[in-house]
Amino acid sequence: MSELRRILPACALILMALLAPLSIAVSAHPHASARPASPTIGGCPVFPSDNVWNADISALPVDARSASYIASIGGGGRLHPDFGSGLYNGGPIGIPYIVAPSSQAAVPISFNYADESDPGPYPIPPNAPIEGGAQSGGDRHVLVVQSGTCKLYEMFAAYPQGSGWRAGSGAVWNLRSNALRPRGWTSADAAGLPVLPGLVRYDEVAAGAINHAIRFTVSHTQRAYIWPARHLASSVTDPSAPPMGLRLRLKANVDISRFSPTNRIILTALKRYGMIVADNGSNWFLSGAPDDRWSNDDLHALGAIPGSDFEVVNTSSMMVNQDSGQTRLQSAAPTATAAATASATTSASATPGTPTLTAQGARKQDQNTRSTTNWPLMLAVMALAGVGLIGGGIWLRARRHRIPSPFRRHSRR
Repeated sequence: MSELRRILPACALILMALLAPLSIAVSAHPHASARPASPTIGGCPVFPSDNVWNADISALPVDARSASYIASIGGGGRLHPDFGSGLYNGGPIGIPYIVAPSSQAAVPISFNYADESDPGPYPIPPNAPIEGGAQSGGDRHVLVVQSGTCKLYEMFAAYPQGSGWRAGSGAVWNLRSNALRPRGWTSADAAGLPVLPGLVRYDEVAAGAINHAIRFTVSHTQRAYIWPARHLASSVTDPSAPPMGLRLRLKANVDISRFSPTNRIILTALKRYGMIVADNGSNWFLSGAPDDRWSNDDLHALGAIPGSDFEVVNTSSMMVNQDSGQTRLQSAAPTATAAATASATTSASATPGTPTLTAQGARKQDQNTRSTTNWPLMLAVMALAGVGLIGGGIWLRARRHRIPSPFRRHSRR
């Protein structure tokens, strides 16, 4: 046994040496852990956890054109929550939505832009709320989540008509899928994106966190779009104007400690997930769902945040495929370079609605199939193999020198 006691400490040291690189490898990649669960509505995920709306962009590099974009939007402008409680001009403040059961009857829908809309019928309840109210002359969005099927039905400029609806455009989204619209297609939003995943909802704030990007508007966009947007809505060719799909975040060094708990949750989301240019409208207007639990006075305090506190991020490194909303998990913040700028321009020969993506279009499309070595797993296998070799050596030595083996039960006489 004395010889065995001398062998076992050595075995332990060898095992620790094998496992040390494994622990270092894991600790060196703090962002390689599992993503937060997707937000849910009506028992459905609001797109997969690796969807671009749900992606943490706090470690992404600053876009090389960030300063120009911010100046175009207005660095002196102020953040404005375009949602709240109560009524404004007779309608709810914000973009409402409703959850319908899987048994909800589908009704006929007609579209002004039928060639870029998903055809009906849609399961729209007769009491579906309309943005701005029934008498509104604004965007009149109607958003419906159908539980069970987990499909999202969205309409723009929607008006009840007979037993169904008439709308400017409409889109149907599978909430369990990362699929995007066809390139050049609109949706119920000018950028060709879904509206619902970008809304600030009171239930999220009450739960303590907003785990997705937030939709916002600017007054002048560029005649271009970048991933994940699919559609443009402008004739402006100024490269400093923001394209649809541009993603911004609140700078990490902005002090938010003076704000209320509600507003800190919103501002924290803007630091971690950012906000996406989704439509033409008033500058720095954040979209959210109306709720009588909001304090309008408290939300108004967000106006203390100037546009200059934001920066544009380069999202090209997290794109898996230009035609998918899936993202790669980010582990570090690479240095921003002009060559890596995720900007979009429309060439003179480009077909309207299909701009040339100067950075993202140049990325190799086979990156989504690129494989990487799983070093932590390999080290773990090596450690197990080492333990097996050590154990085998002890067993052989025990047989050769007739030392009682720790792997063999022996009787006491």
